Amino acid sequence: MIPIRDDTPRFSVPFVTYFIIALNVVVFLLELSVGGQDHRALNSLMYQFGVVPAHFERALTAGSPASLPGLFLPILTSMFLHASWLHIIGNMWVLWIFGDNIEDYLGHFTYLLFYLVSGFAAAIAHILLNAGSNVPSVGASGAIAGVMGAYFVLYPRARVLVWFPPIFFFHLPAWLVLGYWFLVQFLSGTATSIAETSQTSGGIAFWAHVGGFVAGIVLIKVLPERPRRYRYAAW
Repeated sequence: MIPIRDDTPRFSVPFVTYFIIALNVVVFLLELSVGGQDHRALNSLMYQFGVVPAHFERALTAGSPASLPGLFLPILTSMFLHASWLHIIGNMWVLWIFGDNIEDYLGHFTYLLFYLVSGFAAAIAHILLNAGSNVPSVGASGAIAGVMGAYFVLYPRARVLVWFPPIFFFHLPAWLVLGYWFLVQFLSGTATSIAETSQTSGGIAFWAHVGGFVAGIVLIKVLPERPRRYRYAAW
């Protein structure tokens, strides 16, 4: 089930969403240039700037919380790294569909804070539920899950056109599309934790998705709607 577009109108230009998408694309192109020259250099980059739960665990076990601030930088940088073309295209497509309405609701600066805090919450959830893992986690999907959680709260009855490959298209309510996605992430994360495979192999950071989605729901209930947003006209 792949979302194609939604029908929720916006009343301002989503400059921050456009900027985030552009920044992710630029960083990914830089990754490709590094990987094209030396695959080991790309692995090193992912390990250094991705989220590695074992690094946080070792810092806490060693009793050196002073080293934790430096460990939080990879949480930020990991939000702009992606593992493949499919990874970045999928993430940016979902952000394109749902991000503009959340930015429209919150305003540009508040939306940027919302996005980053959602990403941090997603990373913390991943770290806590994958303790000891030496596998770096990268991608914007945790922060984007926060956007999806906010959309789930604000526009549950919006109609989302979804594609069921190979040929079927349906309009479904947003609460069903996003609720189904969250349920799949939660069940997949639970299954992964039970199997204890997340500490030894790569894959999808399901708990980051769950943490980001929940953070988005909480934050959108706390943060205020920007005033007089309906006076603006969409371009």
